[in-house]
Amino acid sequence: MQENENPIIVGRIGGVYGVRGWLKIESYTRPKENIFTYSPWYIHVDSSWKEVDIEDFQQRGSGRLLVKMTGVDTPEAAREYVRCKLAVTQTVLPALNEGEYYWHDLMGLEVFNQDNISLGNVKDIVETGANDVLVIKKVGEKKAKTLIPLIMEVFVKRVDLVAKTMHVDWLIEE
Repeated sequence: MQENENPIIVGRIGGVYGVRGWLKIESYTRPKENIFTYSPWYIHVDSSWKEVDIEDFQQRGSGRLLVKMTGVDTPEAAREYVRCKLAVTQTVLPALNEGEYYWHDLMGLEVFNQDNISLGNVKDIVETGANDVLVIKKVGEKKAKTLIPLIMEVFVKRVDLVAKTMHVDWLIEE
């Protein structure tokens, strides 16, 4: 990975599987098996990103994702990668249609309501099943968070990635 590229975290290694060095993968992609469509993968080891060569991968049952990295042939060798983050570069992600955004694009945006009052910045996005939810936190406030459903055209009215802002239809509770 080049120095100027920010890694896009797409998952992490969850544990060792079997006696041949296979690893369990926790995917952050949707659907989760899409993680296997991106290449190359980078793994965060020893405070740096290292490209890994994938020898094989498989999906077991309804959700278990497994991967076999080249040169990792024992459970002991595989254990060194448990809990490591998996990433790709922006260039391997598919282009989106207008009005569609990757979560990492929305992180950090300053959020304004319809009265042009700053609600804070996007600190997290939570998947709830029905719809995703933006977690907005104001700088300097330790506990106060605003949760806004990530529903375009209903609550989220405009996103400007250049200005790093988002405009929402949301009232402030007093």
